[in-house]
Parts: sequence; C-alpha cells; structure tokens
Amino acid sequence: MTDLDIAKKYQAKPISVIAQKLNLKTEDLELYGNYKAKLPLNTGHDKAQGKLILVSAISPTPAGEGKTTVSIGLHDALCKLKKQSIAVLREPSLGPVFGIKGGATGGGHSQVVPMEDINLHFTGDFAAIEKAHNLLSALIDNHIHFQLEPRLDPRSILWKRVVDLNDRALRFVNVGLGGKTHGMPRESGFDITAASEIMAILCMSLDLNDLKKRLGNILVGFSFDNKAVYARDIGAEGAMTALQKDAIKPNLVQTLEGNPVLLHGGPFANIAQGTNTIIATKMGLRLADYAVTEAGFGFDLGGEKFLDLKCRAAQLVPEAVVLVATVRALKYHGGVALADLGETNADAVAKGAENLKKHLENAQKFGLPAVVAVNRFESDSDEEVQAIIDACADLGIKAVASTAWSDGGAGAVDLAKALLETIEEEENDFRFLYSLDMSIKEKIETLAREVYGAKSVSYTATAERDLKRISAIGMDQAPICIAKTQSSLSDNPKLLGKPEGFEFNVRGIEIAAGAGFVVPLSGNIMRMPGLPKSPAALRIDIDSDGNISGLF
Repeated sequence: MTDLDIAKKYQAKPISVIAQKLNLKTEDLELYGNYKAKLPLNTGHDKAQGKLILVSAISPTPAGEGKTTVSIGLHDALCKLKKQSIAVLREPSLGPVFGIKGGATGGGHSQVVPMEDINLHFTGDFAAIEKAHNLLSALIDNHIHFQLEPRLDPRSILWKRVVDLNDRALRFVNVGLGGKTHGMPRESGFDITAASEIMAILCMSLDLNDLKKRLGNILVGFSFDNKAVYARDIGAEGAMTALQKDAIKPNLVQTLEGNPVLLHGGPFANIAQGTNTIIATKMGLRLADYAVTEAGFGFDLGGEKFLDLKCRAAQLVPEAVVLVATVRALKYHGGVALADLGETNADAVAKGAENLKKHLENAQKFGLPAVVAVNRFESDSDEEVQAIIDACADLGIKAVASTAWSDGGAGAVDLAKALLETIEEEENDFRFLYSLDMSIKEKIETLAREVYGAKSVSYTATAERDLKRISAIGMDQAPICIAKTQSSLSDNPKLLGKPEGFEFNVRGIEIAAGAGFVVPLSGNIMRMPGLPKSPAALRIDIDSDGNISGLF
C-alpha cells in the first residue's frame, strides 16, 4: 500500500479532541475545517518549557533515510510510554510534492494527517509568504519606475520573485520589457518559496512585532550613490506583515495515532536554515513535556543551523540529538550502486558508517548527547543492522532499530526508551560551534573544517566583494547559513562517505539582513530546483468524488 492508502485507513479525530490532549479548548482554536486549526500566538504562554529533542540524519541519499517518519514514530512512542509529547515539524513545499521527493508528512504507519491537505496548500502559509515576497518585488519595481527616493539603482537589486514550484525556466528572467509604461527593464529571476528570505524571517521571528521589524530590515539593493536600501526605506514592511497575520500562527494537526503535531514554516536546509519556526517550537515546549522536532537533510546542514542559528536566536537548549540512518543509505555511502542496495553487504554498511560517525562526532562538538535511530526496512539483515550498532558503540553511542514505518509508535518504543535513558544518564554541555565575534571568514572556515572536514576554503572575487559589502553595512557579527549540496559533507555531491582534505569553495555570499544572517554559497547549489524527467505531478489525480490519488 502507498502512504496515502495507509493514511486513508485511519479515521482522524476532530482537531478539538486532539487539542484536549494539550489542555486546550475548542474556543482556543482557529478552525480550518474538522482536522486542522491554527493556534493563537499566546497559546500556553503561562506554562513552563518542556524538553527539546532534535532529530537529524546522515547525508541524504537516493535510497532515503526517513527522518520525518522516525520523528513522528518517536513522538507516538513517547505517548505510548505515557509521556506528554508533541511533534513540531515543517510544512511541505509544493515543489518537491510535484517533483521527485514527494510529500513531507512521514510514511507508512508513522504519518501526519490530513496528508492530502498538508501536502496541497494546507492552511495557506506558503501562499501568504509568496504574496508578501512578491508584493515587495512589485513595490521595488514601482519605486524604480516613478524614480522615488531613495533612488534605487536597477542594476543593484538583490530581491527576486518566488513561486512554490520547481520551474527551471524562471531562474533567470528579464522584467520591465515593453516600453516606458511597463517599467524599467532589468535582469531578475525566481527562487522557490522555501528559499524566500520571508520564509527564513517567519521561522526566525519571536512575535508579530519582531516579524515586522525583520521584514523592514530586508536589504533590497543599493542607491546610485552605493548606499544600502532596505524594505523599510520604501515603506513595504506594514503591508507585508499584514499578509502574514495568519501565517505567523502555528498549525495543529495529528498523527495517525491521534497525537498532536504542530506544523509551521518550511525552509529547505541546503539553501536556507531548514527548521520550523521558533514560535511553534517554543509553543510546543510550553504545551508538552517533550517536543520532538526535526531539521532538514543531514546534521551538517539542518542540524548545525538548528543549533547555531535557531537555538542562538531563541535561547533554546536541546536535551539530545537523534540521528537517523538506514542500512540502504550507508551501503550507498559505502560504494554500493543504487540498483544493488537490496543485496546483503555488511562490509559496505561498515564502510558507509564513516559518514554516520562524522555526523555523530559533529553532534558531540556541540556538547549534546546522541542516540542513533536505525530506520529499518524489511530487506535489512540482522548482520547489517548490527554493523551500524557496532560502529556507534565505537563512539560510546546507543543505536536502536526503529520500525515506525511498519508498526507506528510501537515500532519506536525501544528508541524512545534509549533516548530517555540517554537524557537521564549523559551530560549535556551544549555550546555553539563559533562565536559571533569571529569574522565571517573565520565562521565559514570553522564550519568547513570542523563540520564538513575540509582542509581549506577558497573565495571567488565575487565572494570577496560580498565580504566587503557585508562589512560596509555592519553585519560582520552575523551568524552564517551556508548553502551547499545535501548529498555530501563537502560541496561536491559526488564525494560520498567521509570526504577529507578537500577545498571548500565559496562563490558568493548573500545577505539576509531581515533573517539576521548571511548565506555563503558553495558549489552549484541553486535556489530554484527543476522538475525531473518524470515528475510526481504526472501521477497525481482526483476523481469525481474528490478523492485524490498519486500522493506518496
């Protein structure tokens, strides 16, 4: 059965019933039908914070790792152990849903529902972000057309447009064509909505006032006399914030087992910070004793950014890291071809486990206890699973098999027990990997060396120019959000396993002044994906009764 088939076999409970598990009443909810609701920003404001669990993973492979599936299964397992738990996850982007990756609501018997709604528009948060972003784009071009003060140099505009789809034809476009009445011609382009700085801002904001301030701080370009021009300088922040008045509120849904989940925000971890909103995470911590959250892609991307960016801004301290790995993915990192991953090969698992070990070592550099979740498939042999357990034992870390995909929360109970034991037994000495007092180059080089395993870092002339621009606008002390491939610890997607001694290349550095960080760009990473030859959209359909098929 497909994930959608499994989801349809469960009868979702009214969202008001789910809210009762969090000691919330129906009148505390802003209902979006029977099975989803938004929560006001003051929800649980008078309650103490619970314990935060971060779920991350090894470097992703085409074989898949199942980080969201494990996160949901772990949450359900904690509930089975009579712990008051909540999962706090990201919302899916339509780009991957219609592309190659599919939805982002977990899998098998470890899912969040209503999965069709969540994967297709949900409560409109992405649409609101997209509209706010493109409103600023329209205001910028209008500002240029009427030659308003401050006079923006059209050649310096940094702000593109966004759409929540994979569309390679929109990466580079010319706007303002057709004569004087149609605007000033200039080169521009589109990014995917998940890469919008407004998405990053929503996820980094502490409240509505902070959101408005951050939106005003967006750097849109430079004047003819080379002075920075921000969104506030053209008066855009008020209307942009108004468009976010509902999007800023977390969304309440449920697992297949009827346990509460907050979904909010959805930046990608390879081109953005890859974590859900600070607002939702803090709300989850106030509403439950345990909040299970995940960060996108491998620990080198989403995990590092969760800790160095989000935890720094929100003053959060996780209790532990759960690192997800699969036998299939480690065989791939160990050199086995994708077509041969079904064949038993414990030696390849042990070789590929070097990638897992590096991510675990990185977690330990932050001073955090860690547990490994072996997301087990039916084809995995006991010998292969044991190879992962042995590799983790070398580092003094527990590894536990999880069968949440096939068994739901029951399949992750052993994992939950191991996590609780680790939190109880091991010391938490959480620390950031770099100081904000370091220069931008020192921060980049710290991550490249300590997290990725690089020997050195090189900078193009464009990157050097960007460093001067960052200094000129006073952002030398900003944290960094490196954009790089998710497929490798390095900036080269072909270097699997644990690459060492490579040169990390920085080709440019974007300024996300509203989000509060700068974005070094490495390799060929793009902020607008393209569709594959056979996109998932071609298999999605709906019948005359409104039943959707093809989602997975």
